[in-house]
Amino acid sequence: MSHLWTISDMMKAMTGRPIGHLPEGISGISIDSRSIGPGEAFFAIKGDRVDGHDFATKAVAGGAALLVVSEGKLPALGRLTAPMIVVDDVLAALCRLAVAARARTAARIIGVTGSVGKTTTKEMLRHTLAPSGRVHAAVASFNNHWGVPLTLARMPADTEYGVFEIGMNHPNEIRPLVKMVRPHVAIITTIAAAHLGNFSGLEEIAAAKAEIFEGVEPNGHAILNRDNAQFDFLDDAALAAGVAHIHTFGQHAKADYRLVEYEGDGESGLVVAEIDGQMRDVVIGAAGRHVAENAMAVLGAVKLAGADLDAAIAALGALSPVKGRGERHSLAIAGGTFTLIDESYNANPASMRAAIALLASSKPTGEGRRIAVLGDMREMGAFSHDVHAELATPLLAAGISDVWLAGPDMAALRDALPSNVQVEYREKTEDLAEFVVGSIRPGDVLMVKSSLGTGFGKIVSALLDNYSAFSDTGGNA
Repeated sequence: MSHLWTISDMMKAMTGRPIGHLPEGISGISIDSRSIGPGEAFFAIKGDRVDGHDFATKAVAGGAALLVVSEGKLPALGRLTAPMIVVDDVLAALCRLAVAARARTAARIIGVTGSVGKTTTKEMLRHTLAPSGRVHAAVASFNNHWGVPLTLARMPADTEYGVFEIGMNHPNEIRPLVKMVRPHVAIITTIAAAHLGNFSGLEEIAAAKAEIFEGVEPNGHAILNRDNAQFDFLDDAALAAGVAHIHTFGQHAKADYRLVEYEGDGESGLVVAEIDGQMRDVVIGAAGRHVAENAMAVLGAVKLAGADLDAAIAALGALSPVKGRGERHSLAIAGGTFTLIDESYNANPASMRAAIALLASSKPTGEGRRIAVLGDMREMGAFSHDVHAELATPLLAAGISDVWLAGPDMAALRDALPSNVQVEYREKTEDLAEFVVGSIRPGDVLMVKSSLGTGFGKIVSALLDNYSAFSDTGGNA
């Protein structure tokens, strides 16, 4: 069996000390005792809410071959006899292992940040690079102070393309992470009003995102959104950071990777793209102009990473949306079917507008309605009332006449919508979920969108629990 890490390499990288009879190597790394696999190392990270050391026994029972624990917690582990590597601090040791993982690989590395679209862009890169070689990318949205080093430490030595999502909600969060990742290509999808309550405005958000340039490898590349109002700021920041090559994407006439035409039907997109002066027809298996725009950055990164552009374009046709980020469900209901668009993973003003546009491009059947089911956008601070109320503009422009809302901040949107819009408002997510399940009708297209912390995933779950998936091969599946 091939090892992700040999114990000797782990010990050297982490400067730990062994306890017990250690295996020759490990097959993987986990920080969650509930999903540990046989032969994996369990890193007992102390998080904001829970301490991994409290779950060490459970990890061993789940098949962990090795525990990585901190010196200070060793007395509390009592009689546990599992093999261990003892370190000063578990997260710091994971970061040292991450640095060693980056140092040992010859992979081309791509880093992605931005206010909107990071995870979908990361998944598009995973998908489009796969025909060209072995790809390693984060699971879910592992883009923070533990997710990035964990993803790096999990990267096999023979990886050919590494894709890393790097997030932040405060200044100085991206800087230490990108210095571990050291991308050859850095993408900033866009700058928008995410985590606005933690910043003075968009330029401060742009400055925090621009920290990604500080880790770009010598002779590396930055790919910037030419349509974004912060483009000039980011262009200057990339130059100041010494990024050797700066490229652009978007609809702008001067973009290197340009979206020339877009046609979408709510389920997929047909694009005419200009990549470094060459016109290409591109089919994208996920819907939305915002997805198509980021696909231009993806194709640019594929080219810059030396991968097969033709194979990447072909792969985009088989793309499917990420769970909680535009995933579509056709569900059976008495008298027909309805469509659920799950955008419940997260929300800010820019992604709300993109999701509303996606709903507008989706076609109800029969007497069906387009319904926006919206919840609070978190971390908007003093801007919260205005940014929620301002969603009335894209909703009205899109002709969405059924708007179902929950959450204290969404009261501002409720009050901003005119009387000809059918508005349903509940303060609590659970109450809105009950209303939605009982009010859906055949032919409806329903889009659910909110910040993760509001629990709007419960509305998606309630619909999936109460209505079965529709199969056009003869019955429900």
